[in-house]
Amino acid sequence: MTADLLRPVYDRLEGGDGYVSLEMSPHLAHDSAGTLIEARHLWKRVDRPNLFIKVPGTWEGLSAIRELIGEGINVNVTLLFGIQRYRSVVEAYLDGLAERAARGLPLEQVASVASFFLSRIDILIDPLLEKRSKGAGERPAQETAPLRGESAIACAKVAREVYREILAGDRYTALAAIGARPQRLLWASTGTKNPAFSDVKYLEALIGPETVNTAPQETLVAYRDHGNPAPLLDQGLRDALRVLDRLAELGIDLAAVTQQLEDEGVKKFIQPFDSLMLALEQKRQAALN
Repeated sequence: MTADLLRPVYDRLEGGDGYVSLEMSPHLAHDSAGTLIEARHLWKRVDRPNLFIKVPGTWEGLSAIRELIGEGINVNVTLLFGIQRYRSVVEAYLDGLAERAARGLPLEQVASVASFFLSRIDILIDPLLEKRSKGAGERPAQETAPLRGESAIACAKVAREVYREILAGDRYTALAAIGARPQRLLWASTGTKNPAFSDVKYLEALIGPETVNTAPQETLVAYRDHGNPAPLLDQGLRDALRVLDRLAELGIDLAAVTQQLEDEGVKKFIQPFDSLMLALEQKRQAALN
C-alpha cells in the first residue's frame, strides 16, 4: 500500500525518488545465503519497482548486496557506521551493476541507497573523550571539549567525499554511460540524543544534493520551526578530516568504535523485529479464530 501511495512520485521522477524500504529479519545480518533467500522472497511478494530491500552493511552482507543488485533488486544498505565499510558497500554496488551489464541487462531501473547512522557515533565517542579529559596525565578538558558532538558529522562529510571521488572515477563513469544511477547516501539516526546540542544539529549540517535524510518526526517539526536550509554538507571537509585525526591522536580507534556500533545495532534491531513478528502472528491467529 505504501509503495502504491508513493508510486506517482516514482513515476514522475523516473525512479529518482518515491521509494519505500522493507526490513528483513536482523537475524540474517551475518548470513549471506539467508539474506539472498529472504530478499528475493520479499521482492517477489511485494512486486513493486519502487521497493528497497534493507540489507545490513555487515561484512557478510557485502556479497549479498552485490548479487542482489546484479539481479536488479533495489537495496537499502543499512546500519553503516564506518567510512571503510561504506567504501566497500559502494564497490559491492558497482560490482553488481558491472555483473548485470556484462549479462546485457539494463541498469536504468536499479536503485540503491547507503544508510549512514550518525548520532549513535557521537553517543559512543563522546564518553570516551570525557574519560580522556579526566584521566591522570591525559589531555585536559579544553582539548577534548571541541571534539564532542563532532565525530558523526565529520564521518558523514568524509563519506560524502568518498562518494564524490567514486562518482568521478572511470568505473562509475563507464557504468553511468549505460544507464547506472549513483548509490545515494542516506543519513539515518539524525535525531539529537544529547540535549546539550541543537535539536536540528544533524539535519542542518548534512543538507546536500543527491542525498536522503530519514528524519524522526520530532526532529522534522523542530527543523520546520527553526532550521536553516543551507547546503552545508559539502563545506568543512578539511575540518572534518582534522576531527578524525584528533580522535586518532587521542587514542580513539574509529574502526573499533564503528564495529562495536554495527554489532550493537544488529542486536538492537532483533528485539523490536521479533516483537513485531509476534504481534502480527497473534493478530493473524485472532483473525483465523
